[in-house]
Amino acid sequence: MNERTAPPVLEELSAEECLKLISPDGVGRIGFTTPSGPVVLPVNYTMHQEAILFRTAFDGPMDEDLNSGIEDLEFKVAFEVDHIDTATREGWSVLVRGPAHRVSAEDELAAVRDSAPEPWAGGERRLYIRIAPVQLTGRRIRHPQASA
Repeated sequence: MNERTAPPVLEELSAEECLKLISPDGVGRIGFTTPSGPVVLPVNYTMHQEAILFRTAFDGPMDEDLNSGIEDLEFKVAFEVDHIDTATREGWSVLVRGPAHRVSAEDELAAVRDSAPEPWAGGERRLYIRIAPVQLTGRRIRHPQASA
């Protein structure tokens, strides 16, 4: 088989490879459950001390659902980042699962303010959210190299 006719290969990625792929700043999608059902929103993010960091608006969906009023409640989310090359029909996808927390202590805020990306959406985005990865999974689809 030549490279064009070889079937694609789907590879499982290690947690280390997943972290390496998502480490450059980028755009991901955060998925979480609200009282009215699941929600998935795009956010631009950065990695800060092995956690995902992004900014959003106070009084928005993330703020309302993180503000449960229950101490030590873990608000579990899914965060997905992928890269797709439509021309070659190759790419990868990484799924991060873990708790999302407000960054609220003044010393923590001081540490992340310079690291957090400027939100593309604009507007008042002063709520800093950190996702601590508990589970990292990923897959890559590629076409095998043709044998010589």
